[in-house]
Amino acid sequence: MEQLATGTGTPVTVFAHGLAGDIAGTRPLGSAVTGRRVFFHFRGHGRSDVPPGPWSFADLATDLRAVADLAGASRAVGVSMGAAALCRLIAETPARFERVVLYLPAPLDGTRAPASVQRLERLLASVESGEAAMIADAVEPEIPTAVRNTPAGWSFLRQRVEQLQRDGLAPEVASVWPEPALPDEAALKAFTGRALVLGCRGDETHPAAWAERIAALLNAELEVYDRPSIIWTSRNALRERISTFLNADRP
Repeated sequence: MEQLATGTGTPVTVFAHGLAGDIAGTRPLGSAVTGRRVFFHFRGHGRSDVPPGPWSFADLATDLRAVADLAGASRAVGVSMGAAALCRLIAETPARFERVVLYLPAPLDGTRAPASVQRLERLLASVESGEAAMIADAVEPEIPTAVRNTPAGWSFLRQRVEQLQRDGLAPEVASVWPEPALPDEAALKAFTGRALVLGCRGDETHPAAWAERIAALLNAELEVYDRPSIIWTSRNALRERISTFLNADRP
């Protein structure tokens, strides 16, 4: 699996991206986190290998565990699909991490919102075409309308198009659904560490109700933001919330 490590020392925190996401998209979440930060690409993403499909959340949890074990990570951040994979891992091994952050966790029951299905279909079709313009059209909806015609929006779009053109996106990523992320959600109650769950109202792909549900199972701290596209609209507050939680001295 493709990995990128930044920072030095302990604790070590591993970052797991979302469906069709990448390392660059998770790096802002860890910019103020102390210690060593390990970012990676799940199978089928970036330059990571593409094992034969179909895949499951058990496979993604195996990817995450392998990276975390190799790095000696005691903390983890999961985004959307990565958060669901993290739930699978800690359901299997409740004492594996001291602290975890679940950012916009995906539903654990194997369902996906139509918008999420359509987004992935557009991305896969555009990547298969290999045409920059088609990839840009598929990626642009990820950028809030108010940001699209700004230097930040252009920079994000250019980076995503270049990454997808260069590295591609395996069609097998769609096979992770519709199986549930874990057989029994109640297994999350056995988690022995500390958890922070970050949700958002008005995000049809990541319902706030799921953030609340997962937070209750993990006995976690919960923060639900009022507007979608948190990484764009509330980046500083989001970065501070995550770093304050992860930088605490004791679990």
